[in-house]
Amino acid sequence: MTKFLLAVHVIAAIVAIGPVTVAASMFPPTARKALAEPGDAQALATTRLLHRICRVYATVGVVVPVFGFATASNMGVLGDTWLIVSIALTALAAVVLAALVLPRQAAIMEDIEGAGGGEIAVTTRATARLGMFTGVFNLLWATVTVLMIIRPGSTTGA
Repeated sequence: MTKFLLAVHVIAAIVAIGPVTVAASMFPPTARKALAEPGDAQALATTRLLHRICRVYATVGVVVPVFGFATASNMGVLGDTWLIVSIALTALAAVVLAALVLPRQAAIMEDIEGAGGGEIAVTTRATARLGMFTGVFNLLWATVTVLMIIRPGSTTGA
């Protein structure tokens, strides 16, 4: 059962969190392009798609910690320090995504869809801030991934 839970956990992380990290990273430069060229339908469509990917896969990503907890419980490692740190970092990453990245993407999308005039400079600064928050989100996930791979006390001998 542990192997099944672990497989679902890892596959869910790859399928759900991977697209969010990539799409969220691509969003700020794509949004800047859409702002710079308000008539560019392709840039607008790409920006919309990236935002949708982030929203949908963030929701699907809930599966990752659910199966992570089930796996850890089955393995008897729920009290291990590396796992507690991973859980805290995962929770922090979720907060960054839900409170800082997705709402800012939505606000920028509203500006792009209503783009016209002097709001471009403000939105360009907003895309830079969004890029920073996205970087923090990605760094948190990278750290969790590393902890999951090298987990202290691992029985793999690595």
